[in-house]
Amino acid sequence: MSIGNSPSDDRPSVGRALAQARIAAGLSIDEVSTTTRVRVPILQAIEQDDFSRCGGDVYARGHIRTIARVVGIDPEPLVERYVAEHVPASDLAPVAPLYEAERIRSEPRRPNWTAAMIAAIVAVVGFVGYTAVKGGGDSGVTAKSTPTSPAATTTKPGATPRGNGVPKPPQASGSAIAAAPPGKVTVKASAASGASWIQATDSNGKQLYQDSLKKGQSVTWTDDKKIKLIVGNAGAVQLFVNGKDIGRAGGKGEVAHLTYTPGDPTQG
Repeated sequence: MSIGNSPSDDRPSVGRALAQARIAAGLSIDEVSTTTRVRVPILQAIEQDDFSRCGGDVYARGHIRTIARVVGIDPEPLVERYVAEHVPASDLAPVAPLYEAERIRSEPRRPNWTAAMIAAIVAVVGFVGYTAVKGGGDSGVTAKSTPTSPAATTTKPGATPRGNGVPKPPQASGSAIAAAPPGKVTVKASAASGASWIQATDSNGKQLYQDSLKKGQSVTWTDDKKIKLIVGNAGAVQLFVNGKDIGRAGGKGEVAHLTYTPGDPTQG
């Protein structure tokens, strides 16, 4: 490799051509270095046609191409001139394939273990879900419904009270309007807009219910002859008697005393 060869014609040398193009583009050595990642001392040497700092002909040609593209000129004529002036003919055949091989060589692909693990997890979850669904379908076990209120349990007329002597509240009715069995009286109370305290007794004076009813809860009672109600905050309670919506039990904050029979919905 020769250093600082002078051109044999009127054309500028490789280094001089790169320097002129850089100046014409308004770029400094530091700016070209930042863009190309070629160190400043190497750039300065190349512009003086000193390619000894490049580390060999392959790297020198790579630097020439990179710098030429940044300063806005065609790199191939400069590379050809560099080869003609600095590279012996005996080195051309092996050098070019070596440079191209280094330029296009890529790292071997590694197995995508993350994708494989995700696929395995999805398969396991799918199998477990299928097994659970299939097993649940073969077991013949039907899930039991849960009352809407922990305190709401069914108390039939005539049943003996438990615990402190106060019957548990009936289970909340799932229907919008309480159905009326033939020849009986059915009353449903729903705390539609607020909480209320309610007492319900049957025709024999037996207490069917005595508790607070929270907003959104409802209770239903049935008797052969008569159901009597005492309803606190009556304006918050919606009543359904023998399958008919009769509206609010009373005014907001009022205490209503009501009686219903199989022939109603007429308030007593």
